Amino acid sequence: MERPLTQHIDLRRPAFTLKEYEQAGGYAALKKAVKELTPKEVQQVVQDSNLKGRGGAGFNTGLKWSFVPMGDEARHPKYLIANADEMEPGTFKDRLLLEGNPHQLIEGMIIAAYAIQADISYIFLRWAYKKAAHLIRKALAEAYEAGYLGENILGSGWGLQMHLHTGVGRYMCGEETALLNALEGKRATPRSKPPFPQVSGLFGKPTVVNNVETFCCIPHIVSNGAEWFKGLSKSEDGGTKIYGVSGKVKRPGAWELPMGITMRELLEEHAGGMANGYQLRGVLPGGASTDFLTTEHMDIKLDFKSVAAAGSRLGTGTMIVMDDATCPVGFVHNLQHFFAQESCGWCTPCREGLPWVEKILLSIEKGEGREEDLDILSLHTKMLGPGNTYCALATGAMEPLQSALKYFREDFERHIHEKSCPWNGHEHR
Repeated sequence: MERPLTQHIDLRRPAFTLKEYEQAGGYAALKKAVKELTPKEVQQVVQDSNLKGRGGAGFNTGLKWSFVPMGDEARHPKYLIANADEMEPGTFKDRLLLEGNPHQLIEGMIIAAYAIQADISYIFLRWAYKKAAHLIRKALAEAYEAGYLGENILGSGWGLQMHLHTGVGRYMCGEETALLNALEGKRATPRSKPPFPQVSGLFGKPTVVNNVETFCCIPHIVSNGAEWFKGLSKSEDGGTKIYGVSGKVKRPGAWELPMGITMRELLEEHAGGMANGYQLRGVLPGGASTDFLTTEHMDIKLDFKSVAAAGSRLGTGTMIVMDDATCPVGFVHNLQHFFAQESCGWCTPCREGLPWVEKILLSIEKGEGREEDLDILSLHTKMLGPGNTYCALATGAMEPLQSALKYFREDFERHIHEKSCPWNGHEHR
């Protein structure tokens, strides 16, 4: 099984130096792109590969790049940004790539910047990733010294400046337009769209923002071709995917696997199944802002289309497992507390609605809930749903809540009828 993204990653040893990365084939894709392909040809091979954004939205990457104005009429400078603000609860895949092989990310970003003819690029990094920041700074210095960054890259006449920017630690910065505001030194609030960043982004100039894992796929696609990348997958979505599992399983962790493996394979073969004494009750398949799936969904394919058809989202592909010794109400309350805390406060439904949802869930968890609270929570899942908020933060926050009310409603009702949490005082196995 080919694992192009992680084949040279072993966190037990230091990350590759530039020399080691080159000896393993690193920067060969950049040389091919710059010397043999036009920017439009790079865009096309990435679009043909059916690489979908690994940050959660799942939009075709090459198609996204094609919206950037090209040619003499395009405004400059153009910007390219790696979203490394990995703050979605339960998501930890990008850290593996950042700490394991930072040159892979840098090469992918340079190729992507060439494809859209960007002039300046930023790696927007989560503040807490101190080790990754150190390794990226070192790798950037090596890339500049080798002539892969700077002016006239590989004699092409085209140049690129790349900078590391560490964020201030807000979940909101993971939304691409809020990220742009943060880079501009403004409050991290989302922007209205249109205009889309590809036309008017950072400082009003054409900008592309992609996830770390997305960029790491680019060198391999350019080196091996679109058909090779599609052939790695078990679904119509191209390539491999770094899937993660957290919770009470025997082997929590992250694995690079073909896109479209089943949830059963991920949980049972790679994560080793549930830890002794625990049973599976529910799974958030793509981080905290996705709908629960249950044991009836074990054989669905973990790709964007299949997970959506099951009523959830693949998201980041990092799965949070809820076991039978964990209170679903407490579980969801913990998530809503996070989302309410991280709301930027820009729009009324999110600013007022999320704290109210969190307060109701806390009262239910404490045994002070009322029957009508469940109707109020259901109403909020609609009022904070798609199209009713300025960005997707509140909408994502409602996904675990609405699915918990669907699959675990009896647990909510027990809290209300028994006037306490049924899990309180019970020894968790």
